[in-house]
Amino acid sequence: MSTLTTSLADVASSDAALRAFLHGLPGVDRVGADQRAAMLGTRSIKTTAKARAIDLAISMVDLTTLEGADTAGKVRAMCAKAVHPGGEAPRVAAVCVYPDLVATAVAAVRGSGVKVASVATAFPSGRSSLEVKVSDTALAVAAGADEIDMVIDRGAFLSGHYLKVHEEIVAVKAACGAAHLKV
Repeated sequence: MSTLTTSLADVASSDAALRAFLHGLPGVDRVGADQRAAMLGTRSIKTTAKARAIDLAISMVDLTTLEGADTAGKVRAMCAKAVHPGGEAPRVAAVCVYPDLVATAVAAVRGSGVKVASVATAFPSGRSSLEVKVSDTALAVAAGADEIDMVIDRGAFLSGHYLKVHEEIVAVKAACGAAHLKV
């Protein structure tokens, strides 16, 4: 295959190789980012440009409900707001719900162009077995999720168990099938 595939295989060969790769990535130019943000804050933006920018931002948002008390009725109401936010505002990009409410969201946004995303993989902590994470993902995808929002096992990552995290991402990506994966 390509050099990229070989390189990825080499990088994912051990915790040490992944650690070296991750620590070798360039950092963010904090000073440059702060200067750019300060400069943008002083610019005068015309009303029409502001309105277009707000509409663009709305069209990229995932409207989300992730409460333990979520119900099908609450999800349907959120989906109605996602499709018709009010006034002339555009619809949002997606709604995001727990896996057990994906089918409700899919039915509520059908035909609107709004995607359905689902948190999976033991949200919010990511602390569960790989089997549970893959099952959670497969259930959401089977119910119609267009996108899976994965939570990595932060404890494993912070402990330097990068290979475990990589293997989980690979397994969850396989369970996604055609659905998009965000990690």
